[in-house]
Amino acid sequence: MAEITAKLVGELRQKTGAGMMDCKKALKETNGDLEQAADWLRKKGISSAEKKASKVAAEGIIDSYIHTGSRVGVLVEVNCQTDFVARNEAFKKLVQDIAKQIVASQQVEYVKIADIPAEIVEREKAIEMGRDDLGNKPEAIKEKIVQGRIEKRLKELCLLDQPYIRDQNITVDELVKQNVAQLGENIQVRRFVRFVLGEGIEKEETDFAAEVAAQLGTAAPTVDRSSRLV
Repeated sequence: MAEITAKLVGELRQKTGAGMMDCKKALKETNGDLEQAADWLRKKGISSAEKKASKVAAEGIIDSYIHTGSRVGVLVEVNCQTDFVARNEAFKKLVQDIAKQIVASQQVEYVKIADIPAEIVEREKAIEMGRDDLGNKPEAIKEKIVQGRIEKRLKELCLLDQPYIRDQNITVDELVKQNVAQLGENIQVRRFVRFVLGEGIEKEETDFAAEVAAQLGTAAPTVDRSSRLV
């Protein structure tokens, strides 16, 4: 039996928001494994984050973050239950950290897996099923491999499944749950939009040498390709 230290109990409490005695019991049941203990608490319905998830969160704030150089910006809406918590500095810091996370996670398009449209999931499955390395594998094995790959791909697209940029040992979802435990309210990342300077604009390709020549009223220089060294 692993030693259940006060530090370990404190870490589990911060992670789940459950009471000290519940955390201690969970760690004993799972031989001191932090992740298994967190799952044990969730299964027992003890984790405060899980309990508060059913509460209506219609308050909160919409905040923005413009990255250095003003080439990338984010608008994000994060909800809580009361205006009191929405004005809390810890809540505001959480929203800013989430906005910065979105800027840093360029592949992210959705908040959570449940937000991904069914047609996107089917497209990803079709891509994985058609990969050459699966050609000779039995159908049952192929299905398992594809399912694992799809789950990984969908998580790559979702904000809550990203490793938190300030602490790679936790996900953004776990960061939110820590704040649920600290602030005592349901907190939900509702939506976000990312703006990238020039995105979607078809940029005109220009021949710089020809442009200069045109301005000077001379012919553009030609390159003798036959004389290139190899």
